[in-house]
Amino acid sequence: MKVLIATQKPFAAVAVKGVREILEGAGHEVVLLEKYAAQSDLVQAAADANALIIRSDKVTAEVLDAAPRLKIVVRAGAGFDNVDLAAATAHGVVVMNTPGQNSNAVAELAVAMMIFMARTQFTPATGSEIQGKILGIQAFGNVGRLVGVKAKALGMKVKALDPFLSDEQILAGGAEPVHSLDELYGGSDYLSLHIPALPSTVGSINYELITKMPKGATLVNTARKEVIDEAGLEKALEDRPDLKYVTDVAPDNLAALQEKFGLRVFATPKKMGAQTSEANINAGLAAARQIVDYFATGNTRFQVNK
Repeated sequence: MKVLIATQKPFAAVAVKGVREILEGAGHEVVLLEKYAAQSDLVQAAADANALIIRSDKVTAEVLDAAPRLKIVVRAGAGFDNVDLAAATAHGVVVMNTPGQNSNAVAELAVAMMIFMARTQFTPATGSEIQGKILGIQAFGNVGRLVGVKAKALGMKVKALDPFLSDEQILAGGAEPVHSLDELYGGSDYLSLHIPALPSTVGSINYELITKMPKGATLVNTARKEVIDEAGLEKALEDRPDLKYVTDVAPDNLAALQEKFGLRVFATPKKMGAQTSEANINAGLAAARQIVDYFATGNTRFQVNK
C-alpha cells in the first residue's frame, strides 16, 4: 500500500525515520510531502495514496474526492476537527487519531501557562503563587487527568467536570467531581479547557461562563480556538479587569485583546501544545503502527468516524 505522510509542519527527522521503518518493514511504500505551499499540493499528492498520515493538515471533501484509493487517514494527535468526517464516511475512508501520544506535552504546557500568567508573564511586577489555588478542568480525558496530577503536585486543589465520566472515575483520576458548568467556573481560580471543537462546544465558552469565575481568575485554553466566543471573551475582560486569558490557539481578535488588556492576555505564536520532540515522535510512530495494523488485521480501535 502507498502511504502518504503529508505535513505542512513536518515531523522531526527521527520521527520520519521511525515511521518509514515501521511502514516499509511491513511492506508499504512511503511518500513524503512536507512544508507544502498550498492545499492543492495535498489534493494532488493524495490522488494515488492508500493511506494518509497528517498532523494539522486539512483533509477536506476535495482531498477525499481526489483520492479514490484512500482507505485510511490517521491524524497524528488527539484532535481531528481538521478532517471532514462526514465526507470521509461517505467515501468509505476510516479516520483515526492517536489519543494519548501528545497528552503529557499539552499538560505540561497548560501548567506552565498558569505559572506564566500568575507571575505576570515573567515581568518585574509582583505576581502570585498557584499553590493553594483551585484548578477547574473541563473535560477529564488523557490531557485533563495529567494536568490535574501535575497541578496537585504543585499544591493546587483540583476539580473536574466531564459528562462522559462517573464521579467514581473522576475521583480515581485525583479530582473532585463537579456537576455543572456554573459550579466549575464559579469555583475555579484557574480553568483549563480540554474540550473538542464540536457543534455543541463551538462558541460555548462565553461571556456568561467566563464572568462567573472568581476575582483574579485565569482561563487557560490549550484545546481549540473555536470553543471560545471571542466577542464574549473580549466583553468579559472589559467588564472584569481582574480576569486573565492565556492560550496556545490565538483568537482572531488577539491584536485587539492585547492592545486593550496588555499582560492580562497571552497567546503563543502558533499552536504548540504538542510541539515537543517526544510528542512528535510518539504520535508519528503510533500513526504508522495503526496503519500497519489496519491493513494487516482490520483493527479500527481508534476510529473516530464510526
